[in-house]
Amino acid sequence: MTARPRLTVGLPVYNGEEYLAESLDALLGQTYGDFELVVSDNASTDGTQEIARAYAARDPRVRYIRLPRNIGATPNHNRVFAECRTELFKWASHDDLYARDLLRRCVEALDERPEVILAHADQAVIDEDGQVKVPYDYKLATGSPKAPVRFRSMLFEPGGDDFYGVIRADVLRRVKPMDSYHHADRTFVSEIGLHGPFHQVPELLYFRRDHPTRAERANPSKRSRCVNLDPRRAGLLHPTPRLLAEYVWGFIDAIRRAPLSAADRRACYRHLVEWAASRARPSAGERVEDRAPVDPALLTVSVDALVAGREGRAGRKA
Repeated sequence: MTARPRLTVGLPVYNGEEYLAESLDALLGQTYGDFELVVSDNASTDGTQEIARAYAARDPRVRYIRLPRNIGATPNHNRVFAECRTELFKWASHDDLYARDLLRRCVEALDERPEVILAHADQAVIDEDGQVKVPYDYKLATGSPKAPVRFRSMLFEPGGDDFYGVIRADVLRRVKPMDSYHHADRTFVSEIGLHGPFHQVPELLYFRRDHPTRAERANPSKRSRCVNLDPRRAGLLHPTPRLLAEYVWGFIDAIRRAPLSAADRRACYRHLVEWAASRARPSAGERVEDRAPVDPALLTVSVDALVAGREGRAGRKA
């Protein structure tokens, strides 16, 4: 690793002992190695600290930070980005998996396309054991050169996790930090998209794990999810109607803040009005994780073959 790498990977975590080592193995086994991995431990009470310290002791690319108290998932996401001093940045989740070529292919895409501000890759939802449940057919028009087209697509299509791609850090510093109201991730990625196009690498390289203890599953209500994102959301000052109102305002504020022409700004506001009027449609708010799982016999991808640290797992299971 050079004195200052090109990329910072920020991994916020709380009580992640079940899957953390798998994710760290996948990240540290990347074919692209010019990065620093910052692990921000949100005052975990399980074995997270021991796992992270062990990896930091044997790989100089890992920097471990332990917070004295649990500040919530959203402030911890913002905390790891505050540690970024590099040209590129990527958030990582402690329970997801990453194919060996993910970082390399995303960095190459950004190098080849100066106009692109974020590069991600095709993804699939996996279960607790790392087996593919649902391949995600990416339909968002985030690669369009036109900001209103990108914005409309992110309003109407399921998604919101594009910000887990590799991002130009200077763009992230120009957008409003991630918030903790209902669906704040969607307004956050939409604001990023108003600054420039994304590139989706057409290879299955990212595996998003869905499991019973994932935050979205463990906190089924809007209120509980928002309190998990930021404990300051607890109490009478943050009722559900406020959390929903902040969601809508988040889109308005993103349009207001973005570097758009007057015509593009008006077009984005028109798309937002259209979206607000359509919220009663059955598919509104669909989650990729809730789609029907595919027949395993029809799958041609092997997570164990693509992800570092999982070599030989199929043989061991047999």
